Amino acid sequence: MDVPATGPVKLRTNLADYPVTTSLKEGRVSSPLVDWDFCGPKTAHDGFKDMLRRNAYDAGELAIVTYLQAKIYGKPWVLLPAPIHGRFQHHCIGYNIEHGALEPKDIEGRQVGVRTYAQTTGLWVRGILQHEYGVDLDRVTWLTIDESHLAEYRDPANCRQLPQGSRIDQMMLNGELAAAILGVDMPKDPRVRTLIREPHAAAQEWYRREGVIPINHLFVVHQELSRRRPDVVREIYRLLTESRAQAPAAAVGLPPLGFEANRKGVGIAIEWALEQRIIPRRLSVEELFDDVTASLG
Repeated sequence: MDVPATGPVKLRTNLADYPVTTSLKEGRVSSPLVDWDFCGPKTAHDGFKDMLRRNAYDAGELAIVTYLQAKIYGKPWVLLPAPIHGRFQHHCIGYNIEHGALEPKDIEGRQVGVRTYAQTTGLWVRGILQHEYGVDLDRVTWLTIDESHLAEYRDPANCRQLPQGSRIDQMMLNGELAAAILGVDMPKDPRVRTLIREPHAAAQEWYRREGVIPINHLFVVHQELSRRRPDVVREIYRLLTESRAQAPAAAVGLPPLGFEANRKGVGIAIEWALEQRIIPRRLSVEELFDDVTASLG
């Protein structure tokens, strides 16, 4: 990217609409140093591939798992300790009760759908199933409908991509899949049950024990921006912080801001990504940031 030595910097930005980004995107939080060009798609993950394969953006949100892979494969991005999207994940895997009641371990030896194996919601759900309910993830066949955002990545051997046009929600309802990881796309159908019983209570117990809200997306900037204009990167963090502060309290529910505050959540994502063969080596939390972004918060 072309970064001027002084003055404002125009940033092609992939950032979706959330309560915590509303004030930023509507201009109620602004800075003379940052000229935002919010040119990304309405659904941010639709822009991740262009961000990583074609450098279509200078800044924006990126899924934590996608960023871990980007770091592994040498992509020129730097993480800010600024979660944009996160949530508890226990409720994000469902099944059709008409085909028989299921407990988590019942998916072993069966097929489960997920949009992509490296999807962040999939990482968290699988990790919860493994660590909280004893599910052997290697004994599940994971059926996917999209390719990874990173061209260099290949799914583990127990994954299979479905034909184009397949719908894992309908396949779950039809009984072709034992269960499906769907998150907000879970069908509003009375036959659908969550694989984890009382998922919201289970999520609260997880939080009481771990003190972590699973991270979905964080903000990233191109490494050239951080190298040449650390003042702009610090200003971006300030703007994100102020925009979050102006969001309705009930609408936030996010992981905290700041490097140390996110150390444990990021660390769990790293460990689970390694266990699930989404990344080939263990990353340290520190290497995801640079000197500028590690000092934020």
